[in-house]
Amino acid sequence: MTKRAWIGIASLTLAATATAQTQDPSLPLWEAGLFGGAATTPAYPGAEDRSTRALVLPMLIYRGKVLRSDRSGIGARLINTDRVELDVGFAVSLPARSKDVAARDGMPDLNSLLEFGPRLKVQLPGHTRLELPLRLPLELRNGFERRGLVFEPRLVFETAGAGGKWTADASIGAVYGNTKLNQYFYEVAPQYATAARPQYQASGGLMMTRLGLSLSRRLSPDWRIFGFTRYDNLSHAANRDSPLFRKSSGLSAGIGFSWTAHRSAARAWE
Repeated sequence: MTKRAWIGIASLTLAATATAQTQDPSLPLWEAGLFGGAATTPAYPGAEDRSTRALVLPMLIYRGKVLRSDRSGIGARLINTDRVELDVGFAVSLPARSKDVAARDGMPDLNSLLEFGPRLKVQLPGHTRLELPLRLPLELRNGFERRGLVFEPRLVFETAGAGGKWTADASIGAVYGNTKLNQYFYEVAPQYATAARPQYQASGGLMMTRLGLSLSRRLSPDWRIFGFTRYDNLSHAANRDSPLFRKSSGLSAGIGFSWTAHRSAARAWE
């Protein structure tokens, strides 16, 4: 398995463990330990084939006032108030080798995409948050070529048990990609067309609507386990006529753990 695959699955599963605890001043400024997990996802949106990954990686959590590396991801907070937060977030998608995906046989591989960009968060009543991230995907292993833009608005509802022993969140949202991003997944250039895979020109628009659920439980001060599941509905996707579009829904799921070996005496926000 490539290093990009390890990083991709780490980003996917770390995002699933996001909690509201990162602003708690009782938490340490930094923690270090190990993170492990396994997940299964469609090879790409609308694919019949699946990608399954497992890993164990070093873990570093840092809760600075501006720079953050925590269970919500990696980013830089530019604006932070009780109701509104603006940061720069990052995400990484998993790769898919065309030889492992029947619909893409003979076509170029889909490499990992490093995505980054601004993310606006608005706190709403009832433990509900509106997130408006706009990300620029860059293709790894191909000179960091730009692959368009992705916009993923979503509503997130969070809840937690007494003392933060367990946390859970549910989300609903949509994913939009511009023409260049949809071309990366769904376009069939003339040189790759076959009798079973006709030429196709992709367009920008809706890629999917998405439902997500995650649960995290603290077993001890040092150990935490989590699980997540995500359902994607692609029945109204802009490029459902592409010969590479094989399924109108997709399910992702994963489990994992985190172990803290060391933590700072300094507190977050100090």
